[in-house]
Amino acid sequence: MNLNATDVVKPPLISYKLTFPEAQAHYVTIEMTISGLKQQTVDVKMPVWTPGSYLVREFAKNVEGFTAQANGKPIKAYKTNKNTWHIVNGNATVVNLRYSVYCFEASVRTSLVDVSAAFLSTSGLFMYPDGMLNEPSTIHIVPFAGWKTVSTSLTAVNGDQFTLHSPNYDILFDSPIQVGNQDVFGFETGGVKYEIAMCSGGNYDKERLKNDFTKIIEEETAVYGENPNKRYVFIVHNYLKGSGGLEHLSSTVLGATRNGYSNEAIYHNFLGLVAHEHFHLWNVKRLRPIALGPFNYEAENYTTDLWIAEGFTTYYQAVIVRRTNLYPTRDFLTIMAADMSMVDNQPGTKIQSLVDASFDAWIKYYRPNENSVNTTMSYYNKGAVIAMLLDLEIINNSKAQKSLDDVMKHMYNDFYKVKKRGYTDTEFKAGLENFTGKNLDDFYKKYIYGVDSIDYSHYLGYAGYKVTNELNANSNAYLGIKTMPGNGNNMVAAVIRNSPAWVAGLSAFDEIITIDGNSVADVDKYLTTKKPGDSVEISLLRDGQPMTFKIVLNNNPQVKYVVEELPNPTVEQLAVRKKWMKL
Repeated sequence: MNLNATDVVKPPLISYKLTFPEAQAHYVTIEMTISGLKQQTVDVKMPVWTPGSYLVREFAKNVEGFTAQANGKPIKAYKTNKNTWHIVNGNATVVNLRYSVYCFEASVRTSLVDVSAAFLSTSGLFMYPDGMLNEPSTIHIVPFAGWKTVSTSLTAVNGDQFTLHSPNYDILFDSPIQVGNQDVFGFETGGVKYEIAMCSGGNYDKERLKNDFTKIIEEETAVYGENPNKRYVFIVHNYLKGSGGLEHLSSTVLGATRNGYSNEAIYHNFLGLVAHEHFHLWNVKRLRPIALGPFNYEAENYTTDLWIAEGFTTYYQAVIVRRTNLYPTRDFLTIMAADMSMVDNQPGTKIQSLVDASFDAWIKYYRPNENSVNTTMSYYNKGAVIAMLLDLEIINNSKAQKSLDDVMKHMYNDFYKVKKRGYTDTEFKAGLENFTGKNLDDFYKKYIYGVDSIDYSHYLGYAGYKVTNELNANSNAYLGIKTMPGNGNNMVAAVIRNSPAWVAGLSAFDEIITIDGNSVADVDKYLTTKKPGDSVEISLLRDGQPMTFKIVLNNNPQVKYVVEELPNPTVEQLAVRKKWMKL
């Protein structure tokens, strides 16, 4: 086609219509219309993963009954690979596609449809025309009988909540949609309108939620100096027992325990989750590793910086809730001690570095097996510990004038607002060095690229604290297995690296029948009757075959750290503590 200089090529118009003719069977039917086509063929694709959850989930596996029409007649359409459909439209400028998606996985990252409600995780539902990720689209939802409310960060068209507009697919795939009869209430802070959509009931107190959310949001906004949103939506799925969250550009989805809001421990954990996912609207969604955007929705998007993206956010969830005074200083120190304990109790910490854990999240973190405890570590927990060390280093070196907050704000301004791109490993390290006032090559070599043990007391000593191990004098006997129920006996779930069980040759999925000739309901409880150096005789079944092992028990190497105050802290230590805790 030849164009004159004055000709304007208009992009295709893309729209979707969602219906729920078989909601009881967990299906949504999607009609996709592409109009204004100039080419004679078009490919449509479905993402294979969802941003924020680093696993290829193959969403196309849930698609059924794909058909294509033009001018009211069927046209040729067929798959060319796992997530691509090729449509031959010829001279037709408008094509109508229709397909159904099975939605029956209850999580913050996958869709779930039944007669009570629909949670639509958009990356696993909406196909996009190849090469048109930057094009806008309109989504019209025909609700199932009785559904009255839509909760999403997408913009309603002409005030119709069931007709939504997305300016591009990055926005669409980052904007989940809840449809049903969720309890919706809101508040405003800092000029930003917030909406909370509570799904499936719960014993929550609306006013308490609004007040506590506001405190968290204001503390987080203070770190960066601005909130880039005008509107933000919390979608909370209340389960019999729930947890977990997934961040989005202007919303988040949280899992919670339906009747846990009156339990202070459960509620405090929930507030930590709120703080974590909301903090992501800056750290990850805007201040991000360079590999995480623009996204390739068809394959893994590798980065070595999830220890910053997720680990620093894990640290800040505790920091922020502490700053709100919603729980006391001691609770914050307990949380940090638990992270340190988790790091040192995982044998994989000595095998996998933070950068490797980040890079291999796609194949390891989200796909754990019976040996993962021995080969991997969590970039969430160790990343949080590293953030704490760096925070204390900055505060100490700046004589309590600067903190990690200054790094986050500087990087946000420099990369998101000025350079308008993500950062590289080297650039984030330079940002940290700018505020620590020292070269971090050795720190990175040991703790980021390496697997060296961390001297926690050295860093916490800046603030007048020390770390001790409550189990240091523990003389409990140690076998080194994790168990799970199996056929009325104890099934071995994992064998800990270099433990007596590991050396002797016990294996995951062994079924323990007796220990010392006794039927044992609880292996750990039985071992409390033993001491290091004692022998035990374990009879088990392996693939139905009887086997016997005689094993000499060791001291329990597990740690349980606590953070304690140093006696007579100095003026300098107290100044660091005050800055760190914002006391």
